[in-house]
Amino acid sequence: MHLSQKLLFASLFSIVALSSCKQERSPFDVSPAESLDPKRAEAPYPSIAIPADVDMESPRWKGIDLTPAPPVIPVSANEEAKTFVLKPGYKIEPILSEPQIREPAAIQFDGNGRMYVLELRSYMQDIDANGELFATSRISRWEDTDDDGVYETGVVFLDSLVFPRFIVPFGPNTILSMESNEDHVYKYTDTDGDGKSDKKELFATGLGRSGNVEHQTSFLTWTMDNWMYSTYNAHRIRWTPDGVIQEPTGNPYGQWGVAQDNYGQVWFQDGAGGVPQNFNFPIVYGNFRVEGQFQEGFRVPYSLVKLADFEPGMRETKADGSLNNVTGSAGNDVFRGDKLPKELIGQYFYGEPVGRIVRQVKSTKEEGLTYLQNEYIASETEFIQSTDPLFRPVDIATAPDGTMYIVDMYRGIIQEGNWTQDGSYLRTKIQQYQMDDIIGNGRIWRLSYEGMPRSTEKPRMYDETTAELVRHLEHPNGWWRDQAQQNIILRQDKSVAGELEKMVNTSTNELARIHALWTLEGLGALKAETVKNLMKDPSPAIRIQALRASETLYKYGEKSLAENYRTMALDADPSVVIQAIQSAYILKIEDADKLLKSSQQANKTKGVQLVTTQLLEREEEAKKLASTKYSPEEQVLFAKGKTIFDSYCSTCHGVKGLGTPTGGGELIAPAFSGSPRIMGHPEYAVKTLLHGLTGAIEGKEYEGVMIAMNTNDDQWIASVVSYIRNEFGNQGSFVDADFVAQLRKETEARNSNYNYDELVGEIPKALFPQDTWKVTASSTALQGVGSTKDPSYAFTFKGWKTETPQEPGMWFQVELPKEQNLAEIQFDSGDEQFPLKYTVSVSADGSKWTEVATGVGEKGINTARLKTQESAKFVRIQAAEKGEQPWAMKKLTIYAR
Repeated sequence: MHLSQKLLFASLFSIVALSSCKQERSPFDVSPAESLDPKRAEAPYPSIAIPADVDMESPRWKGIDLTPAPPVIPVSANEEAKTFVLKPGYKIEPILSEPQIREPAAIQFDGNGRMYVLELRSYMQDIDANGELFATSRISRWEDTDDDGVYETGVVFLDSLVFPRFIVPFGPNTILSMESNEDHVYKYTDTDGDGKSDKKELFATGLGRSGNVEHQTSFLTWTMDNWMYSTYNAHRIRWTPDGVIQEPTGNPYGQWGVAQDNYGQVWFQDGAGGVPQNFNFPIVYGNFRVEGQFQEGFRVPYSLVKLADFEPGMRETKADGSLNNVTGSAGNDVFRGDKLPKELIGQYFYGEPVGRIVRQVKSTKEEGLTYLQNEYIASETEFIQSTDPLFRPVDIATAPDGTMYIVDMYRGIIQEGNWTQDGSYLRTKIQQYQMDDIIGNGRIWRLSYEGMPRSTEKPRMYDETTAELVRHLEHPNGWWRDQAQQNIILRQDKSVAGELEKMVNTSTNELARIHALWTLEGLGALKAETVKNLMKDPSPAIRIQALRASETLYKYGEKSLAENYRTMALDADPSVVIQAIQSAYILKIEDADKLLKSSQQANKTKGVQLVTTQLLEREEEAKKLASTKYSPEEQVLFAKGKTIFDSYCSTCHGVKGLGTPTGGGELIAPAFSGSPRIMGHPEYAVKTLLHGLTGAIEGKEYEGVMIAMNTNDDQWIASVVSYIRNEFGNQGSFVDADFVAQLRKETEARNSNYNYDELVGEIPKALFPQDTWKVTASSTALQGVGSTKDPSYAFTFKGWKTETPQEPGMWFQVELPKEQNLAEIQFDSGDEQFPLKYTVSVSADGSKWTEVATGVGEKGINTARLKTQESAKFVRIQAAEKGEQPWAMKKLTIYAR
């Protein structure tokens, strides 16, 4: 199937023209029911047949009511507003709805206050999830140009997407996003000012994940510490002027939602688990078990919808038919605005779309540990309830106007197709109320409060000077502070460093001081003297932020801070002590284990005891894991590479692989952490070590010069390359001595250093699949619910496989739009479905083929380096032996020079 054919499916969906024209009839009064069969509500109610193999005595089915029932009827946004049960003084009103937007799942605001809407237009368009991965989703952008509070002016910023995962505003007219089953984050920019993206650039790799659409990466979020966190990924990424870097973290366990509070603590929202995750400590320090962090009764929702239409079935149904245990949650936010009552500031909110509620979470802190409870458990209610079964709150955001916005998908089915299959309890209940027909809607609501009108101040950060942005760090709305900090850092304008330093030291606004501190850190202008002084501040919150921000300085060589961590571990405040020992542990300062043990003996508060105990346990587990993570051969390479790096390379490239700063703040040599050059084809690093590298790298000059290391043997070079490709948060293939020897022989005539452009011209580069590629196969199987037989899935995490066990002659083929100098192919076949033997052939015209590689399949990654370097437009991989298993491939990569 030609990749561009996917785009044709977009024509099957009506695209509503976006305009700023006013209508006599408010769009919020138009009911989605008008587009349904008008006889729907009058038709005889259907009876539902129970599958013959169902055990009616099982906990899921026992007591189920399948009495024929009237269908659920969608209503207009203004009518839905009447179904909400709010706390006294609150008001909810629509600000954007269908038909302007459809299936909204998340929102983000850019520095000029424009609202980007993630529209998942392929999500559960029928009960079988057909077309779920069609390229029909989009990201639209909306503005309230007449200041009436309604977002009436919109444009489709990015169209024809395959179930996009997130939106990250990234400077003027630019966002970051990623599609489902992909591993790459792209930067999309509108360069001509028409409101539509026309430029696409690779931003970062390694953030993707396979699985159904509910179980993939989401909500990449730039937080106060200048790193970006997402769900599922056990690493964080960071933009720097020298490129994107990454670091390992604990497992976030989130599913649909990443938010931060006023002090930079990141909260992840679990989906099926129904509760927040990893809110006690920053995830970069790993996972901690905190018994009782969810207080008794926290998991009980108080829903006004009583249809018993949720996946767990009758076992999680109250007597009145409502949900008795949180089973799905999404779209978290710590409210940080200034136009709702002050008791809401710093409170955590999330939607439970299965229960049709929005929950407010009360958090209490005791001896350094945080505990959660439903704010309204005493009255057995929720912050927001609705009697409309179609209310589906999937995202919540603090808005630039100081209020709270709630994204409501307003649809019948909220569970993905894996849970609505034939014979399932959930499918039966959905059909009972005919909810599978209700699609293509969506509302965004503003929550306000009596006597506290929304702010009408228009953000114009992209038009302001950097000095003007600094003023916003004192704004009472956390959204303004976050965006100002981010945009100052993206500009890398160090002219404001003095003003920021003054704010850190003299402002009476604690939150402004914290943002100024992290802005200095993001500019590379933070001084060791500053953080050391702040560690003596009367405020525990400031002392904690100073410790966290100082970690960057330590990583770049300020080792004197180790003594400060030891001193701060004796602080009177248990939260400060916890931060000090976590910083010491993650930075691996000398005798960190002794510091943990001494803190454990000296401080008996609950939090300190928990953290020290679990960090010491983790240390023991790490020692055991080190002996099993890699094969014996890889362990030898890694250990030797670490010794070499610590002794030689770290001087210029930094002890943490982040580069070593010069006196002027530049780097002596480029960072290895997250480097696409290091994690790309290993030939780059090997040739650099063999022959050296001089001059600018991607236009940036470095003080140091990489000299040739070819006097060292092949095992030495293989060890260094293997180590840097698998440390500092990197994950890459290992390199053996034979590979080095081959490249040494191929380049033996070289007697001078490479320059960057020359080296890159020689290195095989991954070709990223385009819509113009034509991908075909002799056999293609369906890959899960909502799938099509599309061989191009081989390039994604979803993967391709043959419909039957592999046979000699089975083939997979790619036709490129133009000839390329093909060099190598790589694919992942998992643990069992690898080709027993295979060949690789290339052709210029698709008729005359030349065999250029043969291979014996193996578990995991398979690599075939082509024997000849010739220009070709077609590449074909062919099975060469009969097997009992199908042949499968995912993350297929084609390299060309």
